[in-house]
Amino acid sequence: MCDGAELANALAAHPDDVEVGLDVYEQAMFPRMSQADYETAKHLEETFGDTIPESLLALMPEHQQDH
Repeated sequence: MCDGAELANALAAHPDDVEVGLDVYEQAMFPRMSQADYETAKHLEETFGDTIPESLLALMPEHQQDH
């Protein structure tokens, strides 16, 4: 919802040039989303990567102790 509101504000601030409004919105959105992209990639690797099931077990508190 915040992205939609920010996009609306950027477009409203530049009513005669949609491209400028989009550029303004993207300048703020891309850096913010890079952290989300990193976290998503990390979780995908933990869930579907080559270290299954160990990577999933490591996320569970009862399996975080050294054996």
